[in-house]
Amino acid sequence: MRTVRDVHARTVQAPADTVGALLDRLGGADDPLFPTPVWPPMRFDRPLGVGADGGHGFVRYRVAAYEPGRRVRFDFTGGEDGWHEITVRPLGPGSCRVEHVLQSRLPLGQRVMWTLAIRAAHGTVVEEIFDNIERAATGRASAPVRRSPRVRLLNRLLWDRPRAVELPAAARLAHRAFPRTDFQDAWQMDLLPGMPKEPEAWEGVLRGASFPVAGRADGEILLGKDARHLDFRASILVADGRVTLGTVVRLHHTTGRLYFAVVRRVHPFMARLMLRRIHRRLALAAPTAGERAVARV
Repeated sequence: MRTVRDVHARTVQAPADTVGALLDRLGGADDPLFPTPVWPPMRFDRPLGVGADGGHGFVRYRVAAYEPGRRVRFDFTGGEDGWHEITVRPLGPGSCRVEHVLQSRLPLGQRVMWTLAIRAAHGTVVEEIFDNIERAATGRASAPVRRSPRVRLLNRLLWDRPRAVELPAAARLAHRAFPRTDFQDAWQMDLLPGMPKEPEAWEGVLRGASFPVAGRADGEILLGKDARHLDFRASILVADGRVTLGTVVRLHHTTGRLYFAVVRRVHPFMARLMLRRIHRRLALAAPTAGERAVARV
């Protein structure tokens, strides 16, 4: 195994105490630094402090050292041998140096993955953290990082996928759409910090389908259409930190059943694709953590 070491640093035109106070909120509910919702949020099983266990996405680690306002060090868990840390060092009364260091011993296979993909994504995430530090501390990022085509592709490939769930009880419009339902399903994704919570923002799930709105109530929008062979309703529910795309269908006579026997094989794929696509699109369009922090002031 060989050791991989990666260092990023930036001078921020703000007092170290100001930046350190932002660092202390890392991983919290109002984290102003970690670049969500474009990347999975940093989360721990307890407030930031030695022993807090968590990570972001598939990267898992535990807080090994913590000096409030100055330094946080994370040891990788799950079999990885290494650590990463972020430090804030004062340069004067109005500026400081922020540094992120990653060091890890990787076997050949993981070292190849690091070189081909992970290093670029890791570097982009770190630079976006620095951008958010500048935004939250000074009101603007001097030179925001740009995501390379490789990083955008990796982000797309690693984006979370919808999971199959029961149609939530809160989707009342969908449950009441028909006195008899011949088919129903639901696909769900978690809302990431900064993503819109208004169901109207999610109507783009069915963009291009030209389905009229059949109703709106309590965080749910119902769209659909009646035809001679079947009646169809699509429910978009935003509640409890999740967005759910549900479908209910009522079939008419043999033609409807034959038609839907074919459609239902394609429907799950299309529902997952549409929900995942709009989920990522809205995440990319959302304000950054730093911008949200400024807006809260």
